[in-house]
Amino acid sequence: MADVRGLPFTKGHGTENDFVLVPDPHGALDLTPERVRRLADRRAGIGADGVIRVVPTARADEPQVRAQADQARWFMDYRNADGSAAQMCGNGTRVFAAYLVREGLVAPEGDFAIATRAGVKVVHPTSDGGYAVELGPWRVPGERGPDGRDGTAVVRLDGADLPGLRVEVGNPHVVVVLPPTVELADLDLSRAPQVTPTIEGGVNVELVRELGPGRLAMRVHERGVGETRSCGTGAVAAAVAVHWRAGHPPGPGQWEVRVPGGRLRALVGPGERAVLAGPAVLVADGTLRDGDHPWWTASTR
Repeated sequence: MADVRGLPFTKGHGTENDFVLVPDPHGALDLTPERVRRLADRRAGIGADGVIRVVPTARADEPQVRAQADQARWFMDYRNADGSAAQMCGNGTRVFAAYLVREGLVAPEGDFAIATRAGVKVVHPTSDGGYAVELGPWRVPGERGPDGRDGTAVVRLDGADLPGLRVEVGNPHVVVVLPPTVELADLDLSRAPQVTPTIEGGVNVELVRELGPGRLAMRVHERGVGETRSCGTGAVAAAVAVHWRAGHPPGPGQWEVRVPGGRLRALVGPGERAVLAGPAVLVADGTLRDGDHPWWTASTR
């Protein structure tokens, strides 16, 4: 187990969905759930919605990730704030990409690939200084999904039962397109909405308001975190749900998705293609100061 004293970190965010990134070039860091929780703690730690370990794909713990090493040199080892591992994170992919570029770990121009637990994702720098990420195919479980259930769900929130649609975008979502009688701003997301049927491992829940052609507003309760200021894959899932409600029309569908932390662009294209684009900001760098309690105390550098 690597000693955490002197461990550098970077704080970054994508539309205020924030992360602590820790480099692990030798694959030696034991990023336990307890360490993740302490790093992500907003009062006693650095504070974040998630923690990202930057590790060579060939040194990843999981064999299925190491198998991606011939396509992507770096693995985005993403952990939720509660310490649980997640398949990937849409906003996190852009912040991870910005970190790789800044540190000279990938070429500053052109496309590059990153490894995730949900497979290899291709990143494209955009002209506005942000990044677009190919998230791969999206999926709405059909009449009978792999788990034997259809794509519908019921979300209980504020004492009301609302119809939801299950959407897979590398990680699981349930999207509720709100009826006109329900105000997005009035919803209480201090507790996780109850989803029926229960989805093993938890699920991200998006509450969506259609604002007009190609425009959506969204709030999200993320599994393992709570309400966050933004969710990248959730923005794509929201666009998929609206696309699906419209009868799955042919051709690309592009949406501006407004979240409390800013604006994202989501593209739902032919062949279930999903692309997420938006900003990535690296806010600060620091070093973990102590090896013993409180080991997570940070001092800026």
